[in-house]
Amino acid sequence: AVVIDCGISSISDPSKKTGSRLVGDVDFDNCKEVAGAITPVPGGVGPMTVAMLISNTVDAAKAVSS
Repeated sequence: AVVIDCGISSISDPSKKTGSRLVGDVDFDNCKEVAGAITPVPGGVGPMTVAMLISNTVDAAKAVSS
């Protein structure tokens, strides 16, 4: 199985300077043992989201200028 964790939440973490850290919806530690691949949080789908937003913006600009 491939697990794509798109969820993101902030939880309390006193060891961090900000007092919190980001986590996903998936129980990463348990899933990584059985999944063929799993996206981390943070840093998993974020870059792909940005790439698709830019791609869609360029496509929309082309459609408007045609």
